[in-house]
Amino acid sequence: MNATTTVSIVYFSGSGHTSKLAEAVARGAASVAGTSARLVPLSGDDIVKGRFENEPVISQLDASDAIVFGSPTYMGGPAAQFKAFADATGSKWLSSAWRDKLAAGFTVSNSPSGDKLSTLQYLFTLAMQHGMVWVGLGEMPMQPNGTNRLGSFMGAMAQAGFDSPEVAPSADDKATGELLGRRVATLAAKVRG
Repeated sequence: MNATTTVSIVYFSGSGHTSKLAEAVARGAASVAGTSARLVPLSGDDIVKGRFENEPVISQLDASDAIVFGSPTYMGGPAAQFKAFADATGSKWLSSAWRDKLAAGFTVSNSPSGDKLSTLQYLFTLAMQHGMVWVGLGEMPMQPNGTNRLGSFMGAMAQAGFDSPEVAPSADDKATGELLGRRVATLAAKVRG
């Protein structure tokens, strides 16, 4: 009997756009046979006196083969709510609990650039601090089918503009998220053996 590979997508979404991209990443991961894709939304309600506190979230990530991090880009970096979560993972860093897990990331901002690369670099650094193995997008930019239209190699990027989450991210940006999820799940299954 083959064991299930678990890919968890942990993210904060302020207005719903990042949730839509997280759902696309999960669809991509779930499309790989034998993969369980789990959405793990972060809530500002889990921040108590400035500290993130939600042990079930951390436990779920401990049990995952791969973790995909997601945050909107606010003022050139990840949302404060995501950063509070990241800071709370310090005990996992200390024990090397996430060492050798696969990691990837995605972000959304209003404009085509929006300094999204800074957020992806933050997510990458978080993964490196934990000794994780980063999975980039692996897709050439501006594909004829619309994927990777924003030209990112480090992870998936999406643009929200001033549209509602029912409209943005675009179908192309969601397809890019699906590619990332599928790539992470495929590699996680190979690593798991």
